[in-house]
Amino acid sequence: MTKNIFPKNFLWGGATAANQFEGAYNVDGKGLSVQDVTPQGGIPAQEGDLNPLITEEPTKDNLKLEGIDFYHRYKEDIALFAEMGFKVFRLSIAWSRIFPNGDETEPNEAGLQFYDDVFDELAKYGIEPLVTLSHYETPLHLARQYNGWASRDLIGFYERYARTVFTRYKDKVKYWLTFNEVNSVLHAPFMSGGIATPVEELSKQDLYQAAHHELVASALATKVGHEINPDFKIGCMVLAMPAYPMTSNPLDQLAVRDFENQNYLFSDIHARGKYPNYIKRYFEENNIEIQFAPEDEEILKNTVDFISFSYYMSVAQAHDPENYNSGRGNIMGGINNPYLEASEWGWQIDPVGLRLVLNHFYDRYQLPLFIVENGLGAKDVLVDGPNGPTVEDDYRIDYLQKHLVQVGEALKDGVELLGYTTWGPIDLVSASTAQLSKRYGFIYVDRNDDGSGSLARYKKKSFNWYKEVIATNGASLFD
Repeated sequence: MTKNIFPKNFLWGGATAANQFEGAYNVDGKGLSVQDVTPQGGIPAQEGDLNPLITEEPTKDNLKLEGIDFYHRYKEDIALFAEMGFKVFRLSIAWSRIFPNGDETEPNEAGLQFYDDVFDELAKYGIEPLVTLSHYETPLHLARQYNGWASRDLIGFYERYARTVFTRYKDKVKYWLTFNEVNSVLHAPFMSGGIATPVEELSKQDLYQAAHHELVASALATKVGHEINPDFKIGCMVLAMPAYPMTSNPLDQLAVRDFENQNYLFSDIHARGKYPNYIKRYFEENNIEIQFAPEDEEILKNTVDFISFSYYMSVAQAHDPENYNSGRGNIMGGINNPYLEASEWGWQIDPVGLRLVLNHFYDRYQLPLFIVENGLGAKDVLVDGPNGPTVEDDYRIDYLQKHLVQVGEALKDGVELLGYTTWGPIDLVSASTAQLSKRYGFIYVDRNDDGSGSLARYKKKSFNWYKEVIATNGASLFD
């Protein structure tokens, strides 16, 4: 019997986003978000495009409008999560459910009540909510009227929203994340930051200024949250993507450093409370001059309690990337690593990279870490099983098993880790491609890319596998 290396109170669970699974996009006073007008997802649909398809109004082909109807089925879904033994469930609050336009002074009570009901249902099963305040769902009005996070005005609107939900749920939610994948605003400005300006018209100055507004808003929310309830644990959330040098050429190593610094910038500011020195050179060489308000420097000192991140893949980097095949399917660029296999969507599978990320973050910050997204998007086929329809998803079990074994190695390395939430424990709509056929769940949802289907839920083979992992607190991974 292997000695268990996962901590006693380790938080096992799954992660979702309101815009990808709630549905009910126009129900009970909810306003539109940027997701309601991007029917093909947040990344360019065609080779050579820079912008996602954005429609004037919501269109029927946008699967996110109905999602998987968690809004009306949350009791059924939470019961399934409880059956798996979830200790934590990550979800986001749809900002436009609380403030339909984003800039109102009074919140929408029906929206607040919905999340009260969800948190009460989770509490019934002893499941801890982990709540993201902003997960790729900026209210559409803020995008169109203010140009999203390009405008400093959003800091005040976000603070009002954060204060409203912190106050309302101060006794129901302990763990909070300010922005999902906050570093992605540089790469997907409309999806991540509600910035309506076409990408080709955005300068680096524009993007980093918008990022600055988000960083200030995040620190301000952290300050406000700790004032409302000192027991809150508030974290940042970054898209983690380790990079390897393509060769032992020192210039390739420098390319890795430059790539990683673009991502570390965001966690550095959240953890250390100020801009790091290394970025100053980059700003100077690219004519970037961040406009600071007098109070910004002081606000940024409100640092987070923990660092959380998504991890799906790694990339390779080189000083001469034009001589290599570029990595497919990720929004941050990179080169294919010949030592790694890839998913059906071109994401390179690298379990050891997760161990490296955990060590890098912990060595750098000595703050608790939380893996809040990890998983395999795949095309699942529903088949008849002894207990009804199911999916024989051994490939998903294999992916998660290998990654979790490496998490165990990182724990042996001395990393402090709060928990692990797989992405999409129930099938949901992909953020990047807006497909339902890119499935991550332990629970199959009967809905197809053309919108057809009964929305019935079926347990996949991986459902019982993850249930066993949680029941043994990870010990079954090493049997």
